Amino acid sequence: MPISLGELATSQGCELIGDPDATVSGVASLQNASPESLSFLSNSSYLDQLPATRAAAVVLRPEIADACPVAAFISDNPYATYARMAALICPEPAFEPGVHATAVIAESATIADSAHIAANAVIGERTSIGANTVVGPGTVIGPDCDIGENCRLIANVTLVQGVRIGARGIFHPGVVIGSDGFGNAMTADGWVKVPQLGGVQIGNDVEIGANTTVDRGAIGDTVIEDGVRIDNLCMIAHNVQIGEHTAMAATTAIAEVRSSASDACSRAGPVQSDISMFATMSSWRDNHFFQKTLPNPELTQAVFRLVTPGPGRSSWHDSGVWVF
Repeated sequence: MPISLGELATSQGCELIGDPDATVSGVASLQNASPESLSFLSNSSYLDQLPATRAAAVVLRPEIADACPVAAFISDNPYATYARMAALICPEPAFEPGVHATAVIAESATIADSAHIAANAVIGERTSIGANTVVGPGTVIGPDCDIGENCRLIANVTLVQGVRIGARGIFHPGVVIGSDGFGNAMTADGWVKVPQLGGVQIGNDVEIGANTTVDRGAIGDTVIEDGVRIDNLCMIAHNVQIGEHTAMAATTAIAEVRSSASDACSRAGPVQSDISMFATMSSWRDNHFFQKTLPNPELTQAVFRLVTPGPGRSSWHDSGVWVF
């Protein structure tokens, strides 16, 4: 929706160089922007695109403001400021409260009056859905789940059983949370399935990407703390504990790892020696980025490269991950 540059500047508490009455109605890259677009520059690799941009305004750092040919928002963190502004310009669609006629709701389930339950959703016994939460089409929520307020389960999300989610979570299509972990005991006659009897606890402000799976705990719970971001096609095994504000890139797989936002490294718990699921692990912790490909299942120690980001600088250090 159209919004003035002055309103955007006030909303983010940042300096505006330019006409506060000018408006924007969309967002675009520097190269593709139109006079109705907001853009941003946070990576110096794109600095050569700034002089020719046709954007209405650009969010950028103070040291390059003089090079901007259009209106400029001055920010020490242009990407984050842009993200907040983009959410105001292009807000999420609103959903009417209510339950679709094709949804199936257990008698013992509790649904907030302001929640939206879409077509063909299923909600199991003793499950509760918080205020303003959207349960998208085809989503299945099993028994004994607790979903907080202002969450969005976009479509075809599955919560199997005993899943507890805090506020403002976002869960993309195909996410499966609370399915059985890979627990098997070998006997002379073959494998015996180990009952998976725990649940999953997910904190506030967590986002999980499409087709990612999070297994229930074997004994006790799998835990994802506040502010975690998990990309598409990731696999989180039973009893994993992921510390607050961790971020994981696509195709990351973790088996019984405990990672904490306050840790200097990740330490993997007991795993079978023939497990080769550790393909690429990457995460932000304490505003640091970890990325390492573990080359083979026999690996006993790998070194992560740790980048410490900051305005105009990057530095690399060593950290460790141990697989016992």
